[in-house]
Amino acid sequence: MTKALLLATTILVAAPFTAAAQGGAPAVDTAQQGVLVFEPAFFADGSPNTALDMIARLPGFGLDTGDTDTRGFAGAAGNVLIDGGRPSSKSDSLDGILRRISAASVERIELIRGGASGIDMQGRSVVANVVLKRTVQIQTVLEANSYVYPDGHLGPLLQASWSRREGESQLEASLSATTDRTDDTGDGYRRRYNAAGVPIQTADLDRWDRFRNVRGTAAWQGLTRGGRLRVNGVLGWNKAENAIDTLIRTGAGRNERVENEGDEVEAELGLNWARALGERAELELTGLQRYEVDNDESRSFSGLNGVAFGGEGTAGETIGRAVLRFRPSDRWALEGGGEAAYNFLDSATAYVENGVPVPLPSASVKVEELRGEVFGQTTWRPDPSLTVEAALRVEVSEISQSGDSDLTRTFVYPKPRLQVTWSPVADHQLRLRVEREIGQLDFGDFVASADVDLNQVEGGNPELEPAKAWVLEAVYERRFWGEGALTLTAQFKRWEDLIDVIPLTGGFEAVGNIGDGSSSYQQIAVTLPMDRLGLPNARMVARATVSQSSVTDPLTGEGRRFSGQIAFGCGIDFNQDLGGGRWSYGFQHGCNLDDPVQYRIREVRNIEEEPFVTVYGQWKPRSDLTVRVDLGNATDREQRRERLIYSGPRNSAPLSFREERGTRMSPWLFIQIRKTL
Repeated sequence: MTKALLLATTILVAAPFTAAAQGGAPAVDTAQQGVLVFEPAFFADGSPNTALDMIARLPGFGLDTGDTDTRGFAGAAGNVLIDGGRPSSKSDSLDGILRRISAASVERIELIRGGASGIDMQGRSVVANVVLKRTVQIQTVLEANSYVYPDGHLGPLLQASWSRREGESQLEASLSATTDRTDDTGDGYRRRYNAAGVPIQTADLDRWDRFRNVRGTAAWQGLTRGGRLRVNGVLGWNKAENAIDTLIRTGAGRNERVENEGDEVEAELGLNWARALGERAELELTGLQRYEVDNDESRSFSGLNGVAFGGEGTAGETIGRAVLRFRPSDRWALEGGGEAAYNFLDSATAYVENGVPVPLPSASVKVEELRGEVFGQTTWRPDPSLTVEAALRVEVSEISQSGDSDLTRTFVYPKPRLQVTWSPVADHQLRLRVEREIGQLDFGDFVASADVDLNQVEGGNPELEPAKAWVLEAVYERRFWGEGALTLTAQFKRWEDLIDVIPLTGGFEAVGNIGDGSSSYQQIAVTLPMDRLGLPNARMVARATVSQSSVTDPLTGEGRRFSGQIAFGCGIDFNQDLGGGRWSYGFQHGCNLDDPVQYRIREVRNIEEEPFVTVYGQWKPRSDLTVRVDLGNATDREQRRERLIYSGPRNSAPLSFREERGTRMSPWLFIQIRKTL
């Protein structure tokens, strides 16, 4: 795999520039060489249904839906804009929004690399901008989908959406409901060995799980007070249950049953108002309110012994953001603004062993954060081939804790960023980036938690600080054969206050800071059109990534890789369209070869998963009807986990036993029927 990608890299980089001049290639904005324009004709052979289908076919681009768990808007955005702006929602996923936009409503898609005048890049090097048609577009879509498993179980997923778009006026709504299971359902085994490697116990595992959710979204957009106002809302309910029965076959021990149950209700209201201030300036105001309530329970039964852990929490977020953009000339673009956000998590947990309550560090805590950020950015384009972007964000936050821990801390972090994009000749681009990144603390790490299945209890840590890093990144991009793209990426990070697992007094452990470290990765990604290789309207997308990292282990004092990092990862996607998109088929293959290792205080975990394979076929008998069948987990892959359990801290206590656990989830079919009315 790696040799093939390296060979392809050599051939493509050395290929004559004229090889890129093919029919069907995207248009290039001559005023801004960093912008590639993809008209609907570019996607015609694939006959896409939605904007999401079109995004998936952009050569050299991969959808990133963003991190909705990030507090505030800054840093939470995905890499796709709609009419030049980001959605004013965090609960409604970016891929879900794109799935509700019909391909017939898309005027064009702009792939913006390195920045463009008047475009909010959201701190990213590359974004796609979906530009919608201004004519009337009315659409109703019904979807009847279902997972089908070998044991006869069905996991139905029903979806309905309606939308009306006319210029700046939009009205849309959607409703979905599903009940299904995950890869936590299936049979497995557990084997234990003593420190000398002698088997001491074997057991069978019987795993079961179910989840259900109902979700509704609605949005309205129109012109008011000289600007464009968009209001959107989300309401959702989720419930998940799972159970594991451990049946001892040989060796000492008792049968055990572990049960977990949780439910969640979430609601969100978002507003966005944008108004032009003359020909070269724009003001944008965004507001968001989120609210979430969840309850979780875990129980373990083994003979007369029992363990129970329960927790309930309420979380909320309020955001206000203002951005002013000004373009004094075609070569300069200025942007400035501020954001204020209030977040809270009010959580209470309880842990009981054999009917006796066990006190946990920070079992009941309310965490609140008041955060403000001011930012400024300038983009300079001295000529069409060169773009320089400089930005500075300054974040001030106050995090307070009350309950079992009473503590208030204030953080101030400047976050500078510099990016240079150079396109020396057509189809070649180099991007260089230097940036200071500041992580966000997970409120859940301030509160005690437990994994009853693994007999693992974590205390909360009120002293946690965010991780910080200086980032150096270089990206080379080569466009070829009209629809092909090669991307080489190298990145290095110097970390401070890395977050991992640390020991606490009283024998507990918690998430905490373990010191400084470094990480880097190198990636090759290729989008290869197969027309010249005898497969018309086919393409292959391949990637290979090599990662390195180093940190001092807080227990042993020795250097090691970051916990959970995969040293080598790769993947291959292939698809071909036949009959003008009436038929299509393809496959996905994840070929990661390395196993991530997780380091805890009393154990070391090694997680191994066999590569996955998914095959699909799609039929469009009419333009308004699509039938698709996916065969997932085609190889019935096994997931394995090895645990080295020590009798105390692993730097000083002897190995108690080694545990091997393997599970399988059967292959499945996913049948999708999509009808446009």
